[in-house]
Amino acid sequence: MSEPSLPSAVYLRFKEVFGDANSRRYGPRKRRTREPIAENEAFGRGRDPKGIADVMTAMTSELGWATPLAKSDLLLAWTDIAGADTAEHSFPLDVTDAVLTVQCDSTAWATQLRHMRTMIMTRIAQSYPDAGIESVRFQAPHAPSWKKGSRSIPGRGPRDTYG
Repeated sequence: MSEPSLPSAVYLRFKEVFGDANSRRYGPRKRRTREPIAENEAFGRGRDPKGIADVMTAMTSELGWATPLAKSDLLLAWTDIAGADTAEHSFPLDVTDAVLTVQCDSTAWATQLRHMRTMIMTRIAQSYPDAGIESVRFQAPHAPSWKKGSRSIPGRGPRDTYG
């Protein structure tokens, strides 16, 4: 037998794929079966219940609460960061513009903590990286300040009115 010509071969291929136009099918049509979606599968991947810690972590990162919560945890864990003896003579006041402000009992303690700044910053960076602390400021008690905010203009202050 000889091979069919190109038009005949195309016709036979179409007939094979699409069926014969002259014959009618009386039998039921085959339906395509869909693959089950993994989310709706009873024992599929991702269907295991999640723990409350995983849900809370996902929620805090989604809502943007990670940084404020890390700052709060940092303020509460000052004893662990600075040490028990040091924490007896100092306490964190606030975090403003990525600067942690720490109030000390005396000028000597403020000076000592300034010397320990590198160690304290290292512990903060390791334990609370989400807090975004860039520096630590140690205040001595009752230090007079003529400054009226973090964005004041430098100058002589109230002494410039004296004769």
